[in-house]
Amino acid sequence: MAEPLQTTPTSRVRSPNWPRGVIAFTLSYMALAIVGAVATGNREFAFYIVVMFVLMGAVAAVHRRVRLSSVALWGLSLWGLAHMAGGMAPVPASWPINGDQRVLYSWWLIPNLLKYDQLVHAFGFGTTTLVCWEGLRSMLHSAGRPSPEPGLGSLTLCAAASMGFGAMNEVVEFIATLLVPETNVGGYANTGWDLVSNLAGAVLAALAIRLLHHSPPR
Repeated sequence: MAEPLQTTPTSRVRSPNWPRGVIAFTLSYMALAIVGAVATGNREFAFYIVVMFVLMGAVAAVHRRVRLSSVALWGLSLWGLAHMAGGMAPVPASWPINGDQRVLYSWWLIPNLLKYDQLVHAFGFGTTTLVCWEGLRSMLHSAGRPSPEPGLGSLTLCAAASMGFGAMNEVVEFIATLLVPETNVGGYANTGWDLVSNLAGAVLAALAIRLLHHSPPR
């Protein structure tokens, strides 16, 4: 699923390939998000835009060390796009929503069963599980250990780490409610469903890593 790491000593110091397509794509939609937030006076997503740039810097630092796969990088970028669109893209009056703000994040994909928001959470923290797996593999490789097999223990660790990042996401959303009087974050039930969606995405990603893994020839 992810590109195999080089086993030569020089791979530890060689600079990663910076994916120009992912960078251009991400900066393009971030520029549109900035324009949209300024034009509409959306203070909530002005805050999230700042958070996004912090996260982009963190991903760049991780990629420099780990050399994330193209699947992981594109997944993170598409997650960012889904997040920006979720809070700023309006939906037609005929579409069912949850709450008062008629944006993608409020849209019921399946009325009273599945929201766009929950799908984004599942996708995002599924991608985070993949990033955690690639980070774990790189860390063991740097320590001179063989690449781990994606077994129950290692994948549970990666999924749990992803869930921890999901909990941090809820902390960020809580901070947003303190800084911005009116947000579309939702209440306690929404937070609970966010966490359930994070778990579903993490478990599905762990299963995909296991199923798509190819052991190197011995």
